[in-house]
Amino acid sequence: MSTENSTTKNIKVVPIFGIMIAGALIAFLNQTLINIALPQIMNHFKISATTADWLTTIFMLVNGIVIPITAFLMNRFTTRQLYLTAMGLFTIGTVICALAPSFSIILVGRVIQAAGAGVLFPLITNVIFTIFPTNRRGFAMGIFGVAMNFAPAIGPTLSGWIVQSYSWRVLFYIILPIAILDLIIAFFLVKNVTETKRPKLDVLGVVLSTIGFGGLLYGFATVGDKGWGSDEVIGSLVIGGVSVILFVIWQLITDEPILEFRIFRYPIFTLTTAINVVITMAMFSGMILMPIYMQNIRGFSPIMSGLLLLPGGVVMGIMSPITGRLFDKFGAKWLAVIGLFITIVTTFALTRLVVNTSFTYVVIVYTVRMFGMSLIMMPIFTAGLNELALSLNKYGTAMVNTLRNVSGAVGMAFFVSIMSNQGLKHVKDIVLKQHILPSDKAHMALAQQQGSVMGVNDAFMVATALSIIAFILAFFIKPSEPKEDTITNRVRKPHRLRLAFFPKKPQGSR
Repeated sequence: MSTENSTTKNIKVVPIFGIMIAGALIAFLNQTLINIALPQIMNHFKISATTADWLTTIFMLVNGIVIPITAFLMNRFTTRQLYLTAMGLFTIGTVICALAPSFSIILVGRVIQAAGAGVLFPLITNVIFTIFPTNRRGFAMGIFGVAMNFAPAIGPTLSGWIVQSYSWRVLFYIILPIAILDLIIAFFLVKNVTETKRPKLDVLGVVLSTIGFGGLLYGFATVGDKGWGSDEVIGSLVIGGVSVILFVIWQLITDEPILEFRIFRYPIFTLTTAINVVITMAMFSGMILMPIYMQNIRGFSPIMSGLLLLPGGVVMGIMSPITGRLFDKFGAKWLAVIGLFITIVTTFALTRLVVNTSFTYVVIVYTVRMFGMSLIMMPIFTAGLNELALSLNKYGTAMVNTLRNVSGAVGMAFFVSIMSNQGLKHVKDIVLKQHILPSDKAHMALAQQQGSVMGVNDAFMVATALSIIAFILAFFIKPSEPKEDTITNRVRKPHRLRLAFFPKKPQGSR
């Protein structure tokens, strides 16, 4: 049954945890390093901005495809096998990206990187919940949060400094030796800490999951460039949506699902997941809108835009272990309530931007906003998983990360769409109200700038409303302890829908 020891008493926790955190740090750093380098990559390979954007889009797509099947992978393979494979793939992908002679090759490298990185977050979370007792998980998740929050925040600033002075390839050369070193040390120190079984791979589930989540993520990722009326966007969203519905139905009737939807029977897990989805969308509003406001409207350089985001990321990195300790002591409810209150106030403050808002004001408000976020993200994630039995944790981790991936993509498309549509509407209103002639280039440019800022404000107003919804939900969070696994430990009767389409063969037949 199990090829691993279910006890972790004789396993040294700190080395395993430390090695995995180091791997997560460079994987998360890698996600945002390349964004600022896209113009240089476009010039190097002589490609358009739309083509270059595939370097970020494909990473998100592959993550969205890999994450739903991580529960199966964690059931099937040992901790050691999975971590070494994930870091090995990430390292190979980094080598390919660094040496890529053409854009198609670097795209292949990004796919391989994403395949490895997509396994890391669910795997590390599952390891944390296996090796740490309930009263220490908050602190452990807080340390993990340093990698998850701080690394992506310093990525744009570090990338801006490097590409301004050196080649974009240096970005990968910086990551590569750290990845290789982590892989070598992991070979000797990482041990198996979770139990494995021999589940059958749900091939139909994998196909539906890939088409469904891949289609949705692709549709929302491309809507910013092609618009909601694009046949490509509509087709992707329809195919993805239908496939996800079929995927959910199939997961509920199959014997060995790759993504266990029955975990939504646990109320605190369901509640915290809903808050996570809403607050992820609200968080992405700032991450996508602030660089647009700073660069496209205010005319700041990419480095200055990166510096705007940096203090917030540093604050989240510093606060993550502190928040973890506070969670272990006080629980998630009041941390979430206080954090969401701060998020509401600061998000509303960002609805008051004008064309000459000071850089200091924006930095302070955005940094305080990220401080509020730091009190929310890990506590509600940990509180939800704490309600699940250890055997269900892998399913909970895969579910939350899948939904966060989708909600992040939806959030980016949603807020960019609001900003663009409302911005155009405000520009037309300003032109009509002030009787500006199209030939008056100076006043038209000013109207365009003012309308765009008003569009950003409208988008932040919607983000404020989402934060208020999450704030109300946070009051219903209760302290939770792991409940009995009533899902995977019982024998399931074949569902009538499953029997109708996939009847069992008579005994003795082949």
